[in-house]
Amino acid sequence: MRATRLAAAGLLLSLAACGNSGPGTVADKKSLVIGVKADQPGLGRQGPNGYEGFDVDVAVYVAGRLGVPRNRIRFRTTNSSVREAALAAGDVDLIFATYSITARRKKAVTFAGPYYVAHQDTLVRPGAAIRDVRDLKGKRICEVTGSNSWRRVVEEREIAATPVTAPTYGACMDDLAAGRLDAVSTDDLILAGFAAGRGGKIINAPFTDEKYGVGLRKGDLEGCEAVNRALTRMYQDGTAARLLDKWFGDSGLKLTTSVPQFEGCS
Repeated sequence: MRATRLAAAGLLLSLAACGNSGPGTVADKKSLVIGVKADQPGLGRQGPNGYEGFDVDVAVYVAGRLGVPRNRIRFRTTNSSVREAALAAGDVDLIFATYSITARRKKAVTFAGPYYVAHQDTLVRPGAAIRDVRDLKGKRICEVTGSNSWRRVVEEREIAATPVTAPTYGACMDDLAAGRLDAVSTDDLILAGFAAGRGGKIINAPFTDEKYGVGLRKGDLEGCEAVNRALTRMYQDGTAARLLDKWFGDSGLKLTTSVPQFEGCS
């Protein structure tokens, strides 16, 4: 009888533990897996010494403010097409990967930030007669799987450009250089990084605001608020201005160094 009672008690404890279990919040984690891009110069790029770029440095800063040092961060390449799935599956805890906040994405992801507001622009081959977004009519533009940038041109502005699918923006740049594309239209920070390393001309005709958010598992409001506090401090203590100058100071882009207006955690 005593053995039966002990077994029953053990079962109840086990069930209680199961009921209280869950993914938790990034605010309580002692180590973090952070999703970043691997092929975006200046933002997230994987080189011989590991991942580097503005997004990577911001991620390290935020993790530090959450109490997680650099040696307990593991970066994972997270392309645009898998960002929501990676968070939902728990493959990554946070995403810093030029992840624009949109109403559609908010249905699946909780966003902190934005940590920067970029602007969509267009990169072309030198000498191309493309001066603003309207000149993309009839042109071949890159459609990166999982990205919204091509939609801003074709759907929101109803410009009859022809999207050509590519897996990453690095592949877009290869296609542009090979003549398979006429233009790459996306965030100006992304274009600035590629232009510095691969050439091409940014036409300097921005036409959207792209709010770079930090992706968290849907519902992690505590983590979102903690990340927002860290981002506020990053701007207040001058780290944001220093990192922006480090990665984009020579690009010619006008950089914003004031705290962005946060979207609010939901």
